Amino acid sequence: MVKFLFSIDATSDLEVLAWATQFEYVCFLNPNDWQKKNYPNGTWNKMLAVSNECLSVSFLDENLPSKEWVFGYLGYDLKNQIENLQSQNLDVLAFPESLCFIPQWLFIWQEKEIEIWGNENCSERVFSELFPKIALPNATNSISTIKQRVSQENYSEIVENIRQHIRKGDVYELNYCIEFFAENAFIEPLQSYLRLCRVSPMPFSAFVKVGKKYALCASPERFLKKEGNKIISQPIKGTIRRGKNLETDKLQKEKLLHSEKELAENMMIVDLVRNDLARSAKIGSTKVSEIFGMYAFPKVWQMISTIEAEIKEGISNQQVIRHAFPMGSMTGAPKIKAMELIEQYEYSKRGLFSGAIGYFSPSQDFDFNVVIRTLFYDEAQKYLSFMVGSAITYDSEARQEYQECLLKAESILEVLQPNNKCKITTF
Repeated sequence: MVKFLFSIDATSDLEVLAWATQFEYVCFLNPNDWQKKNYPNGTWNKMLAVSNECLSVSFLDENLPSKEWVFGYLGYDLKNQIENLQSQNLDVLAFPESLCFIPQWLFIWQEKEIEIWGNENCSERVFSELFPKIALPNATNSISTIKQRVSQENYSEIVENIRQHIRKGDVYELNYCIEFFAENAFIEPLQSYLRLCRVSPMPFSAFVKVGKKYALCASPERFLKKEGNKIISQPIKGTIRRGKNLETDKLQKEKLLHSEKELAENMMIVDLVRNDLARSAKIGSTKVSEIFGMYAFPKVWQMISTIEAEIKEGISNQQVIRHAFPMGSMTGAPKIKAMELIEQYEYSKRGLFSGAIGYFSPSQDFDFNVVIRTLFYDEAQKYLSFMVGSAITYDSEARQEYQECLLKAESILEVLQPNNKCKITTF
């Protein structure tokens, strides 16, 4: 690939993304300036990759091209290739199970310039001639009704069923999620994504286009990062609303930090992730470098823990990912039984939700997020969907868990109904 530089002042994210959407496959990774803040172990770089061709393999395949940039995602249901599991639930969106592509164009944002890579037929002149010809989108969203796939009453019944599984010892924690959706909906994906970034600027935000399907992601969570011989996972377990002023915000932080239930949830997942990483690690190298870290986001406090390890000799990137995927924060523990119960009690197939978006670099480093706080849209079907959930333990109270789901949905709902003009109803 050949490289040239482009002035940041000469363009905007909207212009670059509008240009990008002429391609079949788009993956925009956006840290929303969190790389300048205190997120533990940093965030990913701001990058945009586009192509009209995808690979026939996934990030789990050992024959994935090496020494190349590869972008894309792992759908949650790749679990069925890793374990003896299946997925039969409703799947209206029908995103491809995985996506991998080598960029035809790759943009890497630097401090004052964008580093642009293209193939041998690309040049600054070619790019400069193509770029200004793309019209900027300006359509407004049109959504009359957002429906819940599960009523609050049904939700409470399911939470009680899960608690009984916990009482019997089947699992000790389970991440249960519910779907919100709208039919005959029109949204403008680019403007909606950038609005989501303003409402909820997250360190692992992403915009993904697969043909006519879009994922607008505002994720605060890292699944797995590899840097040299070091791997890092940073599960989030523990969420509480921010306070309205400094005093109440401090009280909310302290409430979360001293919640026995939230601390137990976080510790359970830390143990699970530690075991997942240990399968790929040198003996004695797996450690918890931060436990119960408290981090402030625009609407919520989140409790984040960090687990690190050194990869043992003979373990490939694909094995590292297989040993940890799907991420424990979105399954529960023990992981396999939790995934079986997720399939039993959830109504919608997760698809890309609770999967991972990210990349492999030419040096064979990688970084993937957890696909949460994400709006999915199928332009052809005019169908939009998002899922939210929480960790159910034996101490869970259904009403509080349901309120946590609504809290996590707030940013997306604010983007979809900025003036509260569309109603929410049960399916």
